[in-house]
Amino acid sequence: MKAAEQRQPVKLKNLGGAEAAGGEGGAEAAYRFSDLNASRATKASANLSFILDIPLQVTVELGRTEMLVNDLLKLGQGSVIELVKLAGETLEILANQKLVAKGEVVVINDKYGVRVTEIVSPMERVEKLGK
Repeated sequence: MKAAEQRQPVKLKNLGGAEAAGGEGGAEAAYRFSDLNASRATKASANLSFILDIPLQVTVELGRTEMLVNDLLKLGQGSVIELVKLAGETLEILANQKLVAKGEVVVINDKYGVRVTEIVSPMERVEKLGK
């Protein structure tokens, strides 16, 4: 069935009781059914609005390394810390310490930012929890 056919009014006979708008008892009347997708979207946005004010810690991780306390104490201004990740690799974007996306560094008006390049699927998030 084509989309245009689905949205046309359906002719129904009023079988008594309440009369159809603009018609008499027993006459044919046009009924429009509400769009089910619109009501689902409204319910979803109502449910989502419940959590919109919850604070969330977002972290962008450039890389990690392990150091001895002795090496950490030797760090000073201008020291370089070698990270496990290579230059050009994607960054990890964490929400409350859980991986949710990956991205890349961008510079806009002399400020650093992160361009999201990939959203981690819920299935991938579950797999990461097991590791």
